[in-house]
Amino acid sequence: MGRSPTTLTKLKLGKLKVVRRQLLQRYEHQPFISCLAGLYGCQWKRYQRARAQPGECCCSKLECGSFGLLIVCFCLSLVFLYFWSEAQNDYNDFDWFNFGNLGYWFPWSVVLLVVAAVVFTYVAVLLVLAVCLLTEGQRLYLHWSHKIGILVTLTFTIGATAVLSDLWNKEWTTLLLSFQVTAPYLHVGGVSMVTLLSWPIALHFFRINKRVRQVLILGVYLAVLFALYLVPLGMYSPCIKEKGTLGPAPALIGHRGAPMLAPENTQMSFEKMIEFGGDGLETDITISYDGVPFLMHDRTLRRTTNVNEAFPNRSSEPAAMFTWTELEMLNAGAWFLMRDPFGTVASLTQEDQGRAQNQSIQTLRDFLDLANRHRKMVIFDLYRPPKQHPYRDTWIERILEVIRNESTIDPRLVLWLPNELRDLVHELEPEFQQTSGEKASVQQLQEDHVVKLNLHYSTMSGEQISKYSSVNITTNLYVVSQPWLYSLAWCAGAHSVTTNAVHILRNLHRPLFLMTPEEYSLMWILTDVISAVLIVAVFIFHWWRERGLPCCSGSRQTHENGPYSKFRTELSDVWSISSISVRGENRSLPATPNLPTISEQHEPPV
Repeated sequence: MGRSPTTLTKLKLGKLKVVRRQLLQRYEHQPFISCLAGLYGCQWKRYQRARAQPGECCCSKLECGSFGLLIVCFCLSLVFLYFWSEAQNDYNDFDWFNFGNLGYWFPWSVVLLVVAAVVFTYVAVLLVLAVCLLTEGQRLYLHWSHKIGILVTLTFTIGATAVLSDLWNKEWTTLLLSFQVTAPYLHVGGVSMVTLLSWPIALHFFRINKRVRQVLILGVYLAVLFALYLVPLGMYSPCIKEKGTLGPAPALIGHRGAPMLAPENTQMSFEKMIEFGGDGLETDITISYDGVPFLMHDRTLRRTTNVNEAFPNRSSEPAAMFTWTELEMLNAGAWFLMRDPFGTVASLTQEDQGRAQNQSIQTLRDFLDLANRHRKMVIFDLYRPPKQHPYRDTWIERILEVIRNESTIDPRLVLWLPNELRDLVHELEPEFQQTSGEKASVQQLQEDHVVKLNLHYSTMSGEQISKYSSVNITTNLYVVSQPWLYSLAWCAGAHSVTTNAVHILRNLHRPLFLMTPEEYSLMWILTDVISAVLIVAVFIFHWWRERGLPCCSGSRQTHENGPYSKFRTELSDVWSISSISVRGENRSLPATPNLPTISEQHEPPV
């Protein structure tokens, strides 16, 4: 006996309720994926995004290009951030260089570092979001605002790198030096990152159904991985040495005193250096118009005095064209409190800030007498006066006169650096320690009676330092203020360094990153072995999981490719399919039995 139309209608409505319940389960809210897609592509609603089927490409050609550009941007921003963070030793020079060109003070170096950190973090977050979306099998769609952000970041990174390479190309040498102490730890970080990438790589490797793509992905990944594994074989660091072979810590020579704690080239600055245990004093000497040698690094007085206020029409004149009476009128400390070049003023006591406020230009004689009282070595650059200066041609003789006749300095404490008239100076004062600012052959240095080299830290070479040391020629490196750079100089065998940070380096009791060859070998071999084991385990897991897909997820694939895959929203999915099913049954009742293919659950007719 046939069923009545009312019974059929109730049966169809009951089955539609089952369909609705199953579809709502199918389209349940996924907060993790929604958050990923929302942040990456502003696709906060489920119907806005699509899932990539196993073996299919993760995105369109445009999005593939965007993802590739994102990877390039990440690499370049990482290099720039590392480059500029390792250049902190020379931030002060960079800021004063800009002051000389722009005419006003601003900590551009710190601003540049902050911007580099922000753009790198932004790109790194986008890359992590993309990798997580790929791991979840989602198609990538980068929002247009992020695409603009990536282009801006790329432009900034390339532009800043190009400008700094042109103006401060020596900083690339600093970058290479930094690898000598950080490379073992960068190796661990790089291997760890590539090991984490093994999860999405293995997932897509086993899901891709084209052999060429599989080989390409696995080949690139393994090439990068093996390159990282073998990198330590080519690493060199003077801080990897046998126990008992480390020499004494380099002596510390205050660069213009202690410029982080007091205005440079002032009595307070040198007293601070002595207070923190420095071994020597470094300065720069200019001769006033009336023949008084005084301490001043710059050619003009604009940066470190109030010459703009005292002599507004002469602020651009050479410092040597002022008389000593005029120089005594200037304040040489207020600028330090106002500009705070090292960001250290806040750490000073009220008493020290008051002293700094009232510092004046110091004479060479006072400087030498201070060094002699505390038995500190002195080293200085001499600036030849400009044309039309009374001491233009007798500047060396005037300096020698002050050292020999007007000061109390012990000649053995003087490291004589100027090359001019070196033979005459040695003849008049054989007890001076002749110092050269240029590398030369051992024979040439010995002929010039040189006993010490004063070299920029970028020329650091443990082999050369050892070669000169074997003939009793010591090496001083300038300007070394960062602990990692001081550690490298210590491991390389430098005998002394000129520094802005005596108070920091004095507390360093052993080099950073110091390790024995055995410790280093254990470190990188253990890292490589653990990484290889984890990667093999990840690939085996994904192979096992994907191998079981055909027997346990066939119905899921049917659903993804079924008649409702083209519908997006939850409620519209239900009623759209419902209407299709109802229309189908009106045309042909035998179509009704197909409904249970979606769900084998039945509810009794209402």
